[in-house]
Amino acid sequence: MKLQILNWIKEADELLEKGDTVQASEKYYKAAEEAIKLITKTLNIQDVLQKVKNLGRWSSTLLFEGAMSISPEMYSIWSDAWYLHIYGFHEMKLTYNEVKKASYNIHKIIKILNDLFK
Repeated sequence: MKLQILNWIKEADELLEKGDTVQASEKYYKAAEEAIKLITKTLNIQDVLQKVKNLGRWSSTLLFEGAMSISPEMYSIWSDAWYLHIYGFHEMKLTYNEVKKASYNIHKIIKILNDLFK
């Protein structure tokens, strides 16, 4: 899964450089979403994992909770990813510069995953 997350970030970078802010936004979001799931499972954050099990799926609320349980930095990354998902993908309102700025925070996932899976 780590490799897939890193691939989504790379794909998002390529899409953004082509000017496709909508699809880039969604790829950055997907990378962050899956990173939260993977890290939560890897760190065995039981309070979040139990809620996911009880609900039968991840919800946006549980993704926010999972991100906060991981670290304030991950919560910041997730907040930017959520912003890209809503305003970049669904609303299609973000400019290249707005997506590029948010992408800097998303790129922090690379270091987090590399540190976690040495």
